[in-house]
Amino acid sequence: MNFTPKKMWSAVKYLLLLGVAGLLLWLSFREVKWVDFVNGVKGADFKWIGAAMAVSIFAFLIRALRWRLIMIPLGKKVTRRDAWDGINIGYITNFAIPRAGELARCGVITKKTGLPFETVAGTVVLERSVDLLSLVLVLAGVLLFFWDSFGGFINTQILSSFQYKVSTELIITAIAILLAFVIFMYIIYKYRKSHPLLHKFTRLVKGVIEGIVSGFKMPQKWLFLAYTVLLQVCYWLMSYATILAFPEINAGLGAADALFLMMVGSFGWVIPVQGGIGAYHLIISLALYSVYGISQTTGVIFATISHGSQSITMVLCGAISLLAFTLYRRKTTR
Repeated sequence: MNFTPKKMWSAVKYLLLLGVAGLLLWLSFREVKWVDFVNGVKGADFKWIGAAMAVSIFAFLIRALRWRLIMIPLGKKVTRRDAWDGINIGYITNFAIPRAGELARCGVITKKTGLPFETVAGTVVLERSVDLLSLVLVLAGVLLFFWDSFGGFINTQILSSFQYKVSTELIITAIAILLAFVIFMYIIYKYRKSHPLLHKFTRLVKGVIEGIVSGFKMPQKWLFLAYTVLLQVCYWLMSYATILAFPEINAGLGAADALFLMMVGSFGWVIPVQGGIGAYHLIISLALYSVYGISQTTGVIFATISHGSQSITMVLCGAISLLAFTLYRRKTTR
């Protein structure tokens, strides 16, 4: 097998991220006894876990329907099945290559509809921007209404990670980056037609912008908003159902706590490791201990079952969609 420098770097990067996931898992489980972990898993009420998994699958469908709304104005027929397969294949890809799922689902739509990859990527950028805005609004709601309960954890464990001391050096660095960006964009604009690489980059940017703009042309904006709200409700229900599966946790936690854990858990999923492995476990167990005084063992059990059940639904749905897409490709290439 011929290993090019690019392939070698990809392999190294993959192993490094896998190592980070392993380290985070070790940090989560380092004080957990195996016997206590097994007994805790046996004590969970798995009918609530099943309910959370069912809601998870419904959330996949809502996300697919919402994404399809953005792509409707692009002029090609994107079916609900196309969007569904794209979403699911994107999820399963993230377990192999962190954050590559967004590219994978764009590829699915491109292969099935003929839409330019760059344009489809623009719709994903818009969709993810809406997700980020939704997360910010949830965070603002938690800060506004539940600061007494959760403010300490949010301030010390999350917000402090993003605080930087403003200094002269930082200001100079920011100005230098801005200036370099302006010069870079000027070069691209001036030589966009004469230089092949810059021409390709210009096409990429143009396609992404076209995909983003399509979102503002969608005919059913209110339906898009309804899907967005429903998606967040699904995530909250998944969190609450998982709480109900643990008698020890359910005794002291309610609907507001489920919202808090949903928000905190989302930070674990966005950390660029394979499928949020380790990151989700660490941040959830830390939140349960810091805010509620729940033992690390119980917190890790909760995080493991919550993450595991969501991962199972992603892998199963992703495998089914990947099989269907593979059969489609074979059929169309004959």
